[in-house]
Amino acid sequence: MFCNVDFRKRDARIRRTRGKGLLSAIRGERKALADIRKLADLIIDTSEHTVHTLRHLLVQKFSGFDDGVPIKVEVQSFGHKYGNPRTVDLMFDVRHLPNPYFQKELKHLTGEDAEIIRYLDKQPEVAETIAKFTDLLLYLLPRYQREGKSYVTIGIGCTGGRHRSVMVANSLHKALKDAGFDATSSHRDIQK
Repeated sequence: MFCNVDFRKRDARIRRTRGKGLLSAIRGERKALADIRKLADLIIDTSEHTVHTLRHLLVQKFSGFDDGVPIKVEVQSFGHKYGNPRTVDLMFDVRHLPNPYFQKELKHLTGEDAEIIRYLDKQPEVAETIAKFTDLLLYLLPRYQREGKSYVTIGIGCTGGRHRSVMVANSLHKALKDAGFDATSSHRDIQK
């Protein structure tokens, strides 16, 4: 919508209220915004809202979704020896799982190769770890969404970021997709 308001006049009115106290500033702002208020299709009184309730109201009103914007989830594998990613919200460490790196025939492969997946699938603690991580995420993600988070990044780390973390990240990505989440996966250190 095009708004034909002279902002120079509005700014001048606001400048005239400087140094005259809060009440004067509020009156000046109301007067300056009066023309815009007349053009508004919707006016929201924010005085009774917290930052969180206001965000929820705006998302519900303008997103087209009753429950707010669907949460986007990125599952990122990484290697601890290259440093932890700075942008993750949740971080899981899978260095407790058997390491394919120490199997001569598997060392050169990645967690996306069938041989690595088969090797890790044979280890009972791998399936147990993935199940426990999945259960925790299926519990947490709807609660993050309810609180207004629109995206969550989950870090899965192993020593080098090529084997265990990649396989587990891909497994979590699939489980979250199957549960209806908008999930993606990426592998920061897979080529190192």
